[in-house]
Amino acid sequence: MNVTVEEIEKDPHEYLHRVLDGETLIVYRQEEAVAEIRPLSSSRNLRPIGLAKGEFVVPDDFDAPLPEDVLEQFEGE
Repeated sequence: MNVTVEEIEKDPHEYLHRVLDGETLIVYRQEEAVAEIRPLSSSRNLRPIGLAKGEFVVPDDFDAPLPEDVLEQFEGE
């Protein structure tokens, strides 16, 4: 649904209820789209913990200091 800033300012509750009902609003100011207001996805759609279990292994030296040559590249030396 397209709506102007002025329309939202007149009755913000009406437009909030539309979004809560699942509508996406495109907000216009002087014939230019400036924002999109849409419902957030439900937290019930979160990915389960451990979904990629067993697909990779963190190496034992994961948190070991980087070699000097790599550190020099990061520091621009």
